[in-house]
Amino acid sequence: MKEIKDLLSASDFDRANTFDTHLSILQNKRERLDMLILNVTKSITAIKGGIAMKNQEKFEGFKQTLIDENEQNYGEEVRAKYGDTVIDESNEILKGLTQEQYDESERFRTRFEETITAALATGDSAGELAQKACDLHRQWLIVFYPKYSKEYHLGLAEMYVADERFKANYEKLAVGCTEFLGNAINIYCKNAPLNKYGK
Repeated sequence: MKEIKDLLSASDFDRANTFDTHLSILQNKRERLDMLILNVTKSITAIKGGIAMKNQEKFEGFKQTLIDENEQNYGEEVRAKYGDTVIDESNEILKGLTQEQYDESERFRTRFEETITAALATGDSAGELAQKACDLHRQWLIVFYPKYSKEYHLGLAEMYVADERFKANYEKLAVGCTEFLGNAINIYCKNAPLNKYGK
């Protein structure tokens, strides 16, 4: 409590800027909540036979739910590692995706998961299959973050291994998959040209 009091009374404390930032964060949260409330209300009405939700409305609600779940589950860690700008841009890209673009990302994800599972069975994280899986993973990431960099990819690999919540996603594919993927991404980012496997 004393630390907060000292901060507020410090000569270099910018009260107006702090409140502006806080207000902006609150307004963004309110917009997300308003969108969720609207979509849940429409869904309830549709279930009760009141209206038929359009596919586009369902898709918009689905995308917002993905964003909110990601923010709730991983937002603090990812924002600490990459900063607000990177994550906010990624969220805006997801909001702007068409159904076709999202379906394409799901095809990349499915092919990646099949390939990394097959690669794990070989035990060779530097092998052709593992490196192809990393390239598919890169293409999947680019759908949501077109400013992809090797540093970004390496950072994600590090988080996958270090954070149990991320790790659990890949361990569902196969036991040991997370460590294997982390090693494979490290090799991929250090050695493979980005266009080796193409799209």
